[in-house]
This record gives sequence, structure tokens and C-alpha cells, in this order.
Amino acid sequence: MNQSKHNLKKVAVWHPYFLGGGAESVSLWILEALVPHYNVTLFTLTSPDLHRLDILYNTHLAQQKNLTVQPMLPSSLSPSLIDRLIANNPRIKSALNHWAVRAFKSMNTEYDLVFSTYNALDMGRVGIQYLHWVHVVDPQPHKNKGWTRLMMKFSGFSMDQLKQNQSLANSYYTADRIKLAYGIESRVIYPPVIGEVEVVPWEEKEDAFLCSGRIVAAKQTHLVIEILQAVRDRGFDVKLHITGGGGGTYKQSYEQKIMQLADKNSDWITVYQDLPYKDYLQVIARCRYGIHRKPEPFGISVAEMVKAGMIPFVREKGGQVEIVGAHHDELLFDNNNANAVEKIVQVLKQPDRQMALLESLKKQQSLFSTEKFIAEIQAVVAEYFQN
Repeated sequence: MNQSKHNLKKVAVWHPYFLGGGAESVSLWILEALVPHYNVTLFTLTSPDLHRLDILYNTHLAQQKNLTVQPMLPSSLSPSLIDRLIANNPRIKSALNHWAVRAFKSMNTEYDLVFSTYNALDMGRVGIQYLHWVHVVDPQPHKNKGWTRLMMKFSGFSMDQLKQNQSLANSYYTADRIKLAYGIESRVIYPPVIGEVEVVPWEEKEDAFLCSGRIVAAKQTHLVIEILQAVRDRGFDVKLHITGGGGGTYKQSYEQKIMQLADKNSDWITVYQDLPYKDYLQVIARCRYGIHRKPEPFGISVAEMVKAGMIPFVREKGGQVEIVGAHHDELLFDNNNANAVEKIVQVLKQPDRQMALLESLKKQQSLFSTEKFIAEIQAVVAEYFQN
């Protein structure tokens, strides 16, 4: 770009913390999309380790001259301590979120654009917001009382201001929830999904399932283990690779439970934690199947499975249905583990059907890529400045 840094328009991006997961990936790739064209400042509670995040998410942010990180908390406070408090105490998480909202509103007045990559937000002025889900920073109406009401008052949080922002959604499923929650329309931009997976012929892949994402209770990893144990009991010698996604600081007890289960079943379960991006690609390249138990607003890990040429089994509701395709009913299971086991067994015992599914799933792959995501984010911001 010919313009100097001083001549570029200034964009303030709000993302309060980086604890791992899909929202983090989206935020980092939004920064990746913006820094070649704008002078970008990331407002966050504590300085993230950009070198580490680049390794985990295949971004290239640590050396970007057009990116400035503006921590909103004093540098004397330990980032690891703040992360633990956010992960384990909902009231402290809420308090820090609203403190960050208040601070951001007071610090963003000199910028040409404000952009929340962490859900719907009152930024003190009209901007762009990318929603992974609804009522994340703002409360659900029936919960707007007591502590929550106090926090909203502290940050001066205006729902009317939030509704004036241009909204982006991670799926049509989420867009419908945004309409119900806020009465506003949103533009769907699917999250960035890796594309450069080594192509391993099906016959050379492992008879293994991938379960990818943070190892937390909400992801129901223990139920994935139960489902695949039942599949094994039906005579299918499948393996399970569990990857910890972006990692982060979350409650440790559940993670320990999963590690213990894996140790007891080490002949068929392997757990990988905080894998560098290149190593993660090697794991997913060699798995034939994927499984995801939790209904998701989108489900980046499921999209990665599709892009990697796997056959993924997912819940029948949520954004992940858009990824797999609603027409692939045999890959969609309900809340009953027995239903999941039956769907998996039916596919496993029909090699010809597996080949047909793989061919059909290829049509879904073009919906998701980092290149498509970058182009769409850049177009939204360019349009914003043209209006």
C-alpha cells in the first residue's frame, strides 16, 4: 500500500480477552483483514501474546506495523490472573466486560470506525459488530436485574445504541436469533476456516474420529467418548483424537476428567492440547470422521472437518447444520446418544455410502475459507466508509 501509516483511516477494534475458541479466531482474522488497509488499534483488557496466537491460528499479526495493541488494564496486573478470574467467576467477568465497555467508549472518539469483534455492543457511537451469539455482553431481558443492572448502569450501556450498529452474524441460525433478540437485521459472514490441509487418500486415513474445540463442559466431550465407546461395542474399532483447539484458561476440573477418561482408554483415545496450527493440520488430515456433540451458533471446528475431507456427525440443530448441509440427514443426530450411535453405525457399515457422502460434502467446502472471510470483511468496511 502506498499510503503511509499516518494517512490511513483509523479503526478501533474491541475484543476484551483471548481465552481460546471460535470468537478468538474470528477476531484475529478480522485484524488480519484490516491491517493491510487501515491503522488498527486492538482494545483489550490485557496484552495478548500475538506470537503465540499467530502459531495457533495461522495469522500474521505480531509483526504488523499497522496494528497497535491497547491494553485497558494496568500492566502491573497479571494477564494470567485476569484470565483465570474471567474464566471462573461470572460476576468478575461481567464487571470486567462493562469496565472495558466504559473505557472503550472514552478512548475511541478519535477513530474513523469502531468495530466490536466480541458480539453486540454499545460503543458510544455507531460502528460494526460481529455477533457470535446474542446477549453476551448485554443481558437477557429477564436477567437484567441486581448485579447485571448495576453493571449496565456503570458502563452506561445503551441498548438503543447497540441496535444502531451494522451487525454481522456467523450463521443464518445466529442471524435469526439476533432478529428475535434485538429486532435488527444482520449480514451473514461465515467465520474463517482453514483450507491448506494435506490431501490424504481415504484408504490411507485412520479409522478415527476427530473431536475438536475447547475441552470444557459446554462442549460435552465426555458424551462424545460415551457415543464412540458404544460404537466400538458394536464392533467398529474406531479411534478418537481430541484436540484442545485454541486452549485458554477455563475451569480445570472438567479437563482433568477428560484426561482421566483418555488415560483409561489410551488404546483408542489421544488428547492433544494447544497444538500449533501446522501440527493440528496433520492430525485432522489423517482422520476419516468428525463428531461434534454441542449445538453451535456456527462451529468452526465442524467447518474444518468438512474442509479436511472428513465425514462429520453433528447435532440436528444449530449453525453446524448449515456447514454439513441439512440434506445430509444421516449425519445429523438428536440429543439422544443412542440416536448418534445408530447414525454413525449405519454410515460406518456402508463403504459405498461413505464415498457418496464425501463427494456430496465437497459442495459445502466452498462456503468457507480464510480468503472468502477476509474479502467479505474488507468489503463491509469499505462500504462503511463509502456511506
